[in-house]
Amino acid sequence: MNHKAVSRRVAVSGIGAVSGLGWGIGPLWEGLRAGRTAIRPFQRFDHSAHRTHLAAEIADTSLSSDPRCQRLSLADRFAVFAAAEALAMAGLSGDTAAPLEDAGVWFGSSTGGMFESERYFSEFLRGRWRNARLRDLAAQQVNAPGDAVARWFGVSGPVSTVSSACSSGALALGAALDAVRSGEVEVAVSGGSDSLCQLTYAGFNALRSVDEGPCRPFRAGREGMSFGEGSAVLVLEPLERVLARGAEPLAEFSGAGSACDAHHMTAPDPSGAGAAAAIEAALRDAGMPASEVGFVNAHGTGTPLNDAAEWRALQRVFGERAGELPLTATKALLGHLLGSSGAIEAVATVLCLRHGELHPVPGCAEVDPELPVSLVLDRPLPLPGVRAAVSTSLAFGGSNAALVFSRWTNS
Repeated sequence: MNHKAVSRRVAVSGIGAVSGLGWGIGPLWEGLRAGRTAIRPFQRFDHSAHRTHLAAEIADTSLSSDPRCQRLSLADRFAVFAAAEALAMAGLSGDTAAPLEDAGVWFGSSTGGMFESERYFSEFLRGRWRNARLRDLAAQQVNAPGDAVARWFGVSGPVSTVSSACSSGALALGAALDAVRSGEVEVAVSGGSDSLCQLTYAGFNALRSVDEGPCRPFRAGREGMSFGEGSAVLVLEPLERVLARGAEPLAEFSGAGSACDAHHMTAPDPSGAGAAAAIEAALRDAGMPASEVGFVNAHGTGTPLNDAAEWRALQRVFGERAGELPLTATKALLGHLLGSSGAIEAVATVLCLRHGELHPVPGCAEVDPELPVSLVLDRPLPLPGVRAAVSTSLAFGGSNAALVFSRWTNS
């Protein structure tokens, strides 16, 4: 991340999403406010041989009757839908919008079109040559969702994909923030997209890091993560550009930071030092003291080791305030979207700031007494005076990222 003096303030002018709660920001916010989990039995592929059988699946994947959609993987379709919604909200698409110039795309993804490649390989092994479609194999590229967005909307500026496991979406947003600040682009279309696939479902089940029920971040007796799929996109622009055309920013993207545990291939550093370093870097980048943070949208996977390490990171950054700071964990409702998780949790954070309330986490288990976080339960928590929030993403290999968003006020 760029920790030099901030040259331009950056606004979030549009957001878009597709998740297990539905297509669009409306269903997403409605489900988050209600504390309604989308983690349930799913049908994307045969999971009967696995030890768990739940995921936050997106039911209708047709997207539209546009024939171009038929050549897109599921992850590509999710990305295009989210980008279209975000650009429309920003006023940068449609018949009356100005041409989308000086723009770039920054995306995160973990598996790209792996689901389609698995389908191709399955047909290949069964000798069904005529059923195996070559475009399913080509869809496997991890950069495919971001490239699909660039092609669909005619973005000819820089197009970049970050693939660093679960921090990919957050790292992509940090890179986009730098590009807008520096003047490299005037518009950044940034986010992430991933679909369910057997490779990751089988892999995490083999590690025994998947809960048999919906995941329970920071709860006593938690047993692991849950999977989800989808996409989220944020449109970033210089604040003065948004205000000049009479639009209202959804939030200000104040800072981003990253750090590495340099500890283990899969397990987090139990001290939380790497995650704390990423949060501290994001706050420095934002020029903001920790005391201004009003809530945290935690990585909160629900695995015993990850949640414990994240709690210790919060203690390092916020001290005695760590146990009082309101905290939510979006994965309890949407599952873990892997490379797209940082993006959709950024959108959830912006929505909470925008509405002045923090979405609750479902489930009846008590908060783990060893991790005494102030988890929001049962109903939304009103936070009318909140100024800023932190969203964290902690990945395999110890790749940590943190984002800081500030509530927009014109005063």
